[in-house]
Amino acid sequence: MNTQLLKPRKILVVLASAGIIGAAGFGVLGLSHAQANRVNATPVATMTTAPAMGLPDFSQITARYGAAVVNISVTGMVKTAGDGEGSNASRPWMPGMSGIDPSDPFFEFFKHFQGYGGRLHNQSLIPVRGEGSGFIISADGIILTNAHVVRDAKDVTVKLTDRREFAARVLGIDVKTDVAVLKIDATGLPTVQTGNTRDLKVGEWVLAIGSPFGFENSVTAGVVSAKGRSLPDDSFVPFIQTDVAVNPGNSGGPLFNTRGEVVGINSQIYSRSGGYQGLSFAIPIELATRVKDQIVATGQASHARLGVSIQEVNQTLADSFHLPKPEGALVSNVDKDSPADKAGLRSGDVILKANGQAIVGSADLPALIGTISPGEKINLEVWRQGQQEQVTAMLGDASNKLERLAKTDVHADQGKLGLVLRPLLPQEMRDPGIHQGLLIENAAGPAAAAGVQAGDVLMAVNGTPVESVDQVRKIVSMANKSLALLIQRDGSKIFVPVRIG
Repeated sequence: MNTQLLKPRKILVVLASAGIIGAAGFGVLGLSHAQANRVNATPVATMTTAPAMGLPDFSQITARYGAAVVNISVTGMVKTAGDGEGSNASRPWMPGMSGIDPSDPFFEFFKHFQGYGGRLHNQSLIPVRGEGSGFIISADGIILTNAHVVRDAKDVTVKLTDRREFAARVLGIDVKTDVAVLKIDATGLPTVQTGNTRDLKVGEWVLAIGSPFGFENSVTAGVVSAKGRSLPDDSFVPFIQTDVAVNPGNSGGPLFNTRGEVVGINSQIYSRSGGYQGLSFAIPIELATRVKDQIVATGQASHARLGVSIQEVNQTLADSFHLPKPEGALVSNVDKDSPADKAGLRSGDVILKANGQAIVGSADLPALIGTISPGEKINLEVWRQGQQEQVTAMLGDASNKLERLAKTDVHADQGKLGLVLRPLLPQEMRDPGIHQGLLIENAAGPAAAAGVQAGDVLMAVNGTPVESVDQVRKIVSMANKSLALLIQRDGSKIFVPVRIG
């Protein structure tokens, strides 16, 4: 039995739902005529114990709001590595292509690492295309979609159900919540009606409209499987989990309740195959709307920061801390001068509640903080040395820390290496093969020229495992001409030589 953990995947095109338009009756239940007659003959007294329930009819919602769902096409350019030999350096490797040696021990790695068979030099740009979904929220052309649908896109085209097409401007994207806001020059457009997730119930029917695999305005339906679901790779969002069928092309499309209100943006799936397998996740509309309002007003979104590193509480830890149950977020580190530090949080505290909401798994805490704005207060119920205590913190701005980190680290290596680094978060170290190292926030200069990218994990420099930014600074300061960086990306590791002289 394969015990590999499922990982969430972005749905690179618009999310769609194949509509289950059910009519009440025995035909829907799959009963034969004879079986139906026997059921009809059942005494009334026995029927009252299990009243029959028909499936909802989503046709009116589709007819009324389907025109507000749009198809989004994007084009962009991606960097690739060629072999440096003529025209082969500018096109993808395919079986039988000359000029590339598949027997090269680094061939398979680099083919996966960069998408090409060549080494990490002579980078070229090739055009890429993608599709997604979105929905109109104001008649003057404001559209919501996923950030991963339009991120790094050169051109974005919005197609309406009446077949009109518009060039769209990206007003802003927020990677932390995967929300993007677009604007097209049009008026009098059809719009959706937004609802809220507070009234959304587990087991309630929901409907998705999108463009799976490019099939525009496809409709699918299912039920809410869970609310406030935190995912390891996107713990900033309290996702709505459903069993609505969504596939590549559905990303950015709306999730409707039975009243025709949008309650979420279809964003991710859990899948072994890359396609739908019964686990779909949507961004709550309240969070998306808050991000949209900030982007429209300022061009960007801000997020709150507490300033702690946390980990899961298992049974062994619960026993060690004398907790009644293995729940909460265990504070493993408190950033100096952070809101948590100023509020008096300590390493070893277990956060049990935040603003009255129970923290069951550790990922519940960042998901809840993601719904709060910088400058707001958060009330924490903390388990400390066998007793419950109350702590109040004034949340800071997450972007401020990143800016300070970037400025410090870029200055530290004086342009020699060109990397912006930060320590790995506890949840990032859960990935297979990652137990130490530094996350690369940005790559420029010599490192970028060698093929290092943002999102890679720096494991070692010149064979020495690295655990802090200061350690890297010291190694770089003593280097004269080149460095060997051990990089991990997508489960693969390789030393990348970087010339810095």
